[in-house]
Amino acid sequence: MKLAKLSLAAMVVAGLASSSFAADTLADAFKNGKVKGEIKAWYFDKTVETETKTADDEYANVLALGLELNYVTDSLYGFYAGATFQGASQPWIEDDAKARFDKEMHTSGAVLSEAYLGYKIGKTNAKIGRQYISTPLVNGSGSRIFKESFEGVTVVNTDIPQTTLIAGYVNKFQGRTSVVSDNGDGDAPTFEKRAVFNGFDVADFDGAYTAAIINKSITGLTLTAQYGVFKDVEASPTAIADADVYYTEANYVLPVAGFKLGFDANYRGSRTDTGLDAKNLEGDMFGARVSIKDLAGFGASFAATTTDSNDNVILGMGNGPSSYTGTLIRASAETAKLNTDAYLFTATYDFSKLGATGLGVLAQYGKIEQEKTGTLRTADTELTSYAAAVTYDVAALKGLSLALQYETQEKDTDGASKDDTDELRFLANYKF
Repeated sequence: MKLAKLSLAAMVVAGLASSSFAADTLADAFKNGKVKGEIKAWYFDKTVETETKTADDEYANVLALGLELNYVTDSLYGFYAGATFQGASQPWIEDDAKARFDKEMHTSGAVLSEAYLGYKIGKTNAKIGRQYISTPLVNGSGSRIFKESFEGVTVVNTDIPQTTLIAGYVNKFQGRTSVVSDNGDGDAPTFEKRAVFNGFDVADFDGAYTAAIINKSITGLTLTAQYGVFKDVEASPTAIADADVYYTEANYVLPVAGFKLGFDANYRGSRTDTGLDAKNLEGDMFGARVSIKDLAGFGASFAATTTDSNDNVILGMGNGPSSYTGTLIRASAETAKLNTDAYLFTATYDFSKLGATGLGVLAQYGKIEQEKTGTLRTADTELTSYAAAVTYDVAALKGLSLALQYETQEKDTDGASKDDTDELRFLANYKF
């Protein structure tokens, strides 16, 4: 754990030399700390219709109740500490839903998802321990009742004008459910040397290193680059190797009279050592997106991504890394597969322009085309998605937000069989 080998004595000396710290005593640091939390009630249902299936159409639903509590101390000589507790239960879940949502929502219990010691000096902020991480290549998703988390070290520095530097090391991952963590069936997830590698699979690993740079020196333009290496990724007992992942992105926003134009382009790639050759993970993905923003409440975008013919792409660690063409619910995993072209059109409207503050709608149309590639894919596949969402921040009760999401996806394999997946989600969240 190279990045963790910091000199505590040196940090203390530097902190004592600093002229600005919030608390005078350790007791004050805890007394002046801040508490926040969130109560969740989420309902998911899913129907899968398969032409080749002999039984009835598969339908399952689950209601999940969740609680998140976060506490961060005040700083003392630059040091601070934080902790986040997550708890969840599904009191009425049935057996069919347990099987359908085993990697998503079938989970009850509690986990300490954050427990870290932080240190700030100047424009540098370092944290060691369990923590939420959100970068293009290492990113924990919050789209299920348990938000994903990591254990390790992160360092963020902004000394260079208009530039953010990030370095990190991760040695454990906390997934959405115990099935992902491989510590049971239906229990709360735990921190393990096992992670989701989005675009590939769930696999054991032995440490991950990453570094990123974000630059905004040119007005309207944001440039991002990140590199990560995942050590000893174990796809099977006989398939173990390092995986290198790459990310670059350019985002440009052009103000126009009354609205904004957005132009985005990015690249994702992954390379593996010989132990993972059979998994075909040395792929590249190129993406582009154009958008209109803040046009009298309206917004719209069109995005396209493409991958090379013979290799899949590891999008990153955790379910957070995504592509421009990932849809509302079905997300990005299919777009990262080899020989795939994907397209997504999104339209939004903010009803606050009409006096309905906090009300918004979204609509999406997505298409994924996967061409057959010898023995790697023996048939052409086409996936077509329609998605919609309504969100509302309740003005009468500050902190309460509601969301209704729906997506239907049709999978057509070589024109011979068609599978339909319909998903509905209702999310109620109260933050305090």
